Amino acid sequence: MSEQSAKPYLVRALYEWCVEQGYTPYLAVRVNSQTRVPAAFVKNGEIVLNVGPLATHQLKMDNDWVLFNARFNGASQEVAVPFAAVIGIFAKETGYGMGFQPTLDAAGTESTEAAAEAATDDNSNTPAGSAATAAAPAPGKGKVSHLKVVK
Repeated sequence: MSEQSAKPYLVRALYEWCVEQGYTPYLAVRVNSQTRVPAAFVKNGEIVLNVGPLATHQLKMDNDWVLFNARFNGASQEVAVPFAAVIGIFAKETGYGMGFQPTLDAAGTESTEAAAEAATDDNSNTPAGSAATAAAPAPGKGKVSHLKVVK
């Protein structure tokens, strides 16, 4: 019997904390073949999603998936993110949050392959009520991540 990951519980707890404090919770996601997000907003294989109550509809976070509907450039879309692809959650206003290591698949490779190759590079500004924001810089690309690891 395998041990259940603590990641879903930590993400839900930080989400609740952000909402109670009046902050906007953002979810950083490493995009892979199982992740359903708008490809136009994926940058460097990652996307940062506004998962606040005003930006999402029917948000559900169980132990395996983050599911919700959101508007991207005015069009409603379903978003499905497996918890294995979640690499962080943080408050937009303060940057306070928690980062996670990408989950490895059975072959020992990152479960978040280069799905961004199919995505277009869109530099347009996203409306404040939209669920997508600029993606976090990819680790090891010479840029400093805005995510803070809490120990």
